[in-house]
Amino acid sequence: MHDALSALTNLRSAPGNANPARILVIDDEAGIRESLEVLLTLEGYAVDMAIDGEKGLNKLEQNSYDLLLLDLALPGQTGMELLPQIHDRYPELPVVMITAYGTVDNVVEAIRSGAENFVQKPWDNEKLLADIRSAIARHKAESENIQLKRALKQRYNFENIVGKSEVMLRIFDLVAQVAPSRSTVLILGESGTGKELIAKALHANSPRKDKPFVPVNSGSMPSDLLESSLFGHVKGSFTSAIASKKGLFEVANGGTLFLDEIGNMGLDTQAKILRVLQDRRFMQVGGTHEIQVDVRIVAATNVDLRQAVREGRFREDLFYRLNVISIDLPPLRSRREDIPLLVNRFLEHFSVENGLEPRRITHDAMRALIDYDWPGNVRELENVIERSVVLSNNALIDTGLLPANVSGRSLPQALLEDNPNASLFDIIEIIERRIILEKLERSNWNQTEAAEQFRIPLSTLNQKIKRLNIEIRKKGRD
Repeated sequence: MHDALSALTNLRSAPGNANPARILVIDDEAGIRESLEVLLTLEGYAVDMAIDGEKGLNKLEQNSYDLLLLDLALPGQTGMELLPQIHDRYPELPVVMITAYGTVDNVVEAIRSGAENFVQKPWDNEKLLADIRSAIARHKAESENIQLKRALKQRYNFENIVGKSEVMLRIFDLVAQVAPSRSTVLILGESGTGKELIAKALHANSPRKDKPFVPVNSGSMPSDLLESSLFGHVKGSFTSAIASKKGLFEVANGGTLFLDEIGNMGLDTQAKILRVLQDRRFMQVGGTHEIQVDVRIVAATNVDLRQAVREGRFREDLFYRLNVISIDLPPLRSRREDIPLLVNRFLEHFSVENGLEPRRITHDAMRALIDYDWPGNVRELENVIERSVVLSNNALIDTGLLPANVSGRSLPQALLEDNPNASLFDIIEIIERRIILEKLERSNWNQTEAAEQFRIPLSTLNQKIKRLNIEIRKKGRD
């Protein structure tokens, strides 16, 4: 063992291992940890050790690993109890279980819980190393494949949609999966989150991409004008109908019809939209024969349609027809890591559009943009950057060019200045109260919905509301 440890020390100081694969070993036996450290380090791996599950989870939070060797019998939480937690938090991390008590049931349960393989003590060094090499190689190939796919999507398929946050990458994945189908899609999200861009991405990545994409603002027109626009009319069907006109359903035949703000559509028009969704047929205003079309419907709304159904403002049967596949776009405040990407995209665009040399933004100005809550979402950010570019006299945009409401103090700064004598616990309580109040307001004071969004039990939220003296009130949505 002494010779092995000497070799281990020499290897650690040897050149040529700048980026070795990194392995975490969680095992409570010192002899096992020492043996694995020698074996794996001599093989060229970087190795970290943990003696129990708690210390292992801390290591996983602090570092990135290419493989985990996890003992089945650990003090406190067993390896089998830890495995589902690790798989949920780090689904792409390969895990090899190690045990002296391997049974068929253990193997089956471990594999079902996400283990890559199962090794029994005492192990065969060559087989263990072969299993480790195979698992790491597979993990690396899968990770590179995922990154490549996402890079391609960002660069080619969704060139007008900017985002690197996990929530946006999941939306890109969903759009890519759904786009080739004929299914109706309902896009949900606050105003300004980019619902039409998602609709265009669905169309552009579908077999219908060479056919028309026809957007309709369903909430901005009176019902009679909307029906005439959607279905067309025959000459003389009403006073101003001096000639027959095709409707937008017919114009979009073979392509995609995007019904924006569908939550504000009148009930009579909703009934006619439902029939088109069911039969792919409609009749022009004043017409006497049916027209058949092949149109994919993509709808969008910032309205809570379930609430609208409960209040009788939206047809339940139409809601279920539209809600085949739903895409929920997050507000900008919940994906702040995307703000620098968006800012740089808008700076480039508006610099070129206005014939100016490329504008850059200072660190303080970027910090202010990241800290701001953006009630108008991406659209508001775009307007702020356009304004800043137009008003700028040189290439550098500082906080002075941002609107006053955007360049104001950050929340931590405001809390410290407004509460100079507050303890750390007081500050944390103030922040917690503000966050809960904001979530309750956004969920229309529905505590169950707010608890679900916080991913905590309703009883826990109720306890916090009581402790923080939050007054519950009913408030209508905007």
